[in-house]
Amino acid sequence: MEKIIFFGNGPLAEHAIKVLEKHFEIIFHAKTKDDIEFAKKMKATHPSAHGVLASFGIIVKSDILELFEPEGILNIHPSLLPKYRGASPIETAILNGDTNFSVSIMKLVKAMDAGPLYYQETFENLPLNKEAIYETLATAGAKWIAKNLKNLPEPKPQDDTKATFTTKFDKSLSLLKPEEYTAEELFRQVVAYAGYPKSKYEFYGKECIILEAEAADDASLLSIKCKDGKFLQIKSIQPAGKKPMDAKSFLNGYAK
Repeated sequence: MEKIIFFGNGPLAEHAIKVLEKHFEIIFHAKTKDDIEFAKKMKATHPSAHGVLASFGIIVKSDILELFEPEGILNIHPSLLPKYRGASPIETAILNGDTNFSVSIMKLVKAMDAGPLYYQETFENLPLNKEAIYETLATAGAKWIAKNLKNLPEPKPQDDTKATFTTKFDKSLSLLKPEEYTAEELFRQVVAYAGYPKSKYEFYGKECIILEAEAADDASLLSIKCKDGKFLQIKSIQPAGKKPMDAKSFLNGYAK
């Protein structure tokens, strides 16, 4: 069985490794910067081991890249490169109103997400559920690697002139601003920021994390009126320091 040294953390990595471990022997899973030195030792001990990366979030330096030449480390990136290079491709696509989501397999290079491409696939009209999007793209990328790792095609260079870039999110994005955004835009923020930095809004003097919502023409039991006159209907919510609950339960406890 072919051996793999895997680099990655977060949902993309978690879904990818579930597929890869069915087809390969994962001899080491590097999750942090501190794991890199041991990954080097494992490669030295197992020189034929392949390298696969998915959402590692840590710069892999030249000395590591050189260990895996000429094949290189295969990077599963959740966008149609060169579009959406960087830290938040899925989330940025959601915020931008995309309905199609893509995965690329490239050879890792020093420049961020700029390596030559082995494979790309696009999925049309996926439901706006971030976890499901991560799973779909990671699974597709990992299945392609499982099928093609022993006989990789020649990778094709990206067109750097068409590159667009994404950034890391921070907590300053959490607070929903209905006076600035449409209901659809707020809904996409709730989806994109799920997990981190989490969308928040204050109801009845209580700051709450919005867990599930939808854009609608009309108000509901618990809703936010947006700048387009439409509403973000709240389905489930988590008040600060409390457990998640549906809108009706929240109103029973706080709307007094």
